[in-house]
Amino acid sequence: MLIDDVTIKVGAGNGGKGAVAFNKNLMSLGPAGGSGGKGGSIYFEGISDLNALGQFRYEKDIKAKDGAHGRGQFRDGADGNDLILKVPVGTVIHKIDGSTSPAEEILKIGERILVAKGGLGGKGNFHFRSSRNTSPTQFQSGLPGERFTLRLELKLIADVGLIGLPNAGKSSLLNELTKAKSKVANYPFTTLEPNLGAYYELILADIPGLIEGASSGKGLGIKFLRHIERTKILFHLISAESERPAKDYKIIKKELETYNAELSKKTEYVFLSKSDMVSAEEIKKKIAALKKINKNVFPISVYDWDSLEKVKKILNKIIADLKTEPSFK
Repeated sequence: MLIDDVTIKVGAGNGGKGAVAFNKNLMSLGPAGGSGGKGGSIYFEGISDLNALGQFRYEKDIKAKDGAHGRGQFRDGADGNDLILKVPVGTVIHKIDGSTSPAEEILKIGERILVAKGGLGGKGNFHFRSSRNTSPTQFQSGLPGERFTLRLELKLIADVGLIGLPNAGKSSLLNELTKAKSKVANYPFTTLEPNLGAYYELILADIPGLIEGASSGKGLGIKFLRHIERTKILFHLISAESERPAKDYKIIKKELETYNAELSKKTEYVFLSKSDMVSAEEIKKKIAALKKINKNVFPISVYDWDSLEKVKKILNKIIADLKTEPSFK
């Protein structure tokens, strides 16, 4: 099961306490207490594994190592080791315990964000020596490490999002265009979590669970609508077996607009899927009805090589257009 929204507590390490000690060497006098070590900090680092948030399903309270206390003979305590937690690219980090810090996002593999800073170690009595205080007994306790309650929200980063009502053929199309091995069956809600596939440079995402009322919490849709926010282009699939393709289209568009008005502004292609299941005359009528709403409508079937070539032609054009964008890397 894909974990894409989880709340955890993180605590950086506390700084070590400074020592009060005096020189033990013969003929040597004065303070010799070392300082405490710095507490370990906590970082998040982006990786490609979408299931990485699963590590927090049961481990909800995460703590970095404390710094070691200072010791005599000028020996400072060791710093606590930093803790680096791996999270999927696309993770949004919200601090939810009264912090006013804006949410941070990990958008690249290897990108690292500091989420909790370790406390500084306290000074030992060696640092309090002076001409007036040759035998100081003062020291500092280490500072506490930062502690936060975090909500980690995964939003998939994909170039093309496949959307539509359940059983519209999204998983089948993804499998045909990429090397994805999504589960396929002829019943609603076959796909219970997003699936990704790669078509050359493009990342395609099969977004499941959208039904009427998804934006208000019905079905699985509210759980996955967030994943559409980062897709650049939408492939909207409508089953040719539907008696009301135009209404099916409007249902999904309404849910997108209700959830986030910006989603309705994305470039969209509409595909009448499973076109092999109905007559050519019926396909013609349904295409005409859909073209009154969106002109980019194409009938497709995973069993029709020519229609798949049309989809690939669109994807190839998307690749070419992306390469001409200044931000393309």
